[in-house]
Amino acid sequence: MSFDTGTDALARLTEERVDHRFKGLPPDAEGLTVGELAAQRRNLFSDGFATPVLALSAERLEHNLALMETYTERHGLAFAPHGKTSMAPQLFRRQVEHGAWGITLAVPHQVRVARAFGTRRIFLANELVDAAALRWIAAELERDAEFRFVCYVDSVRGVELMDAALQGSSRPVDVVVELAAGEGARTGVRTEAECAAVADAVAGAAGTLRLVGVAGYEGEVPRADPDRVHAYLRRLVALAADFDKAGRFAGTDEIVVSAGGSAWFDAVADVFADIPGLSLPVLKLLRSGAYVSHDDGRYREVTPFNRVPEEGALEPAFRLWAQIVSRPSAEQAFANAGKRDAAYDLDLPFAQVIRRAGTERPATGVSVTGLSDQHAWLATTPEADVRVGDWVGLGLSHPCTSFDKWQLIPVAEADGTVVDYVRTFF
Repeated sequence: MSFDTGTDALARLTEERVDHRFKGLPPDAEGLTVGELAAQRRNLFSDGFATPVLALSAERLEHNLALMETYTERHGLAFAPHGKTSMAPQLFRRQVEHGAWGITLAVPHQVRVARAFGTRRIFLANELVDAAALRWIAAELERDAEFRFVCYVDSVRGVELMDAALQGSSRPVDVVVELAAGEGARTGVRTEAECAAVADAVAGAAGTLRLVGVAGYEGEVPRADPDRVHAYLRRLVALAADFDKAGRFAGTDEIVVSAGGSAWFDAVADVFADIPGLSLPVLKLLRSGAYVSHDDGRYREVTPFNRVPEEGALEPAFRLWAQIVSRPSAEQAFANAGKRDAAYDLDLPFAQVIRRAGTERPATGVSVTGLSDQHAWLATTPEADVRVGDWVGLGLSHPCTSFDKWQLIPVAEADGTVVDYVRTFF
């Protein structure tokens, strides 16, 4: 089991008091617990929520969770979705309930959050050389015999630092050699010969580290296209086979082969389907994370489901609601959501709908042209019907930089009924 069902930490989230920390929530909910507010099933549009307010679609969230569960099962993949996207333990739990092996994370703080809420299997997609963090990981491994932790190694120096920090540990830390996606890519070992040297260093630290597999991130392949991505993934699989043939995985009971961002998981499924028979069972671990909310921009464009539409389609689950606060001319309007509220690192938000007096219609003739800290700049054409006081629903691009601006996010059904609240920890 990859989640500690005995933890009550998630239940305690419902006991947190609603107050000024949580933007967008009804001012008259001050002092209620989150659970009490959720039980009231207030309407996002008519029961006191203040703009700007970010909402998740209850139906689309469930659709996305179920779709990736089906997809990974169909392709024989274990799934450790990247938790950095949401940093929401409630969503971690739902991902595990939908079949995830565990949760991928990027830095030690994120691991501490996940452990505080009962996550039993964690894949750290980074080399970890911070001595204090390593000692904490060692203590967690000693405290909980069911805790499974795997992280990257990508240098001999990194192995040396890890070994020094972990002296005296009761359980070795499981590591996978990260193969870089090419010259000029991000992290990872550049050549197979250097990978072997890193693996040798791990073998020399047998008391503190255990080599259990190989991993990488195909999203960093330079000038990525299907041929280049497939070629890189085949290198990764070949590296695992070579290590296995050389006996480098002695002492483990399965071989981890891991890859997979949110843009090329179809290529991962293709290549991992052809992993040759190795001396041990293979854990084919996919790590895509943006699927949970999807988006209306970057990931809508690059999702592999565009290439394999017969396998389904993710649905954008986020909508940021803002209010028109200024209409200085026929060509311009301003809404009260800006950089503090909306992702803008990949694309500006997209004006989708206008709400007025309980009626919703397409935001025809309205486009976002810029963001200030607290304002969205809107260009309006003659057909745009926009007044001060209207609500505008904005689609967003890039889930990772949408979640991190909101500590408590309402989950609303299609009619606006808020049925839950998702707490984030960035």
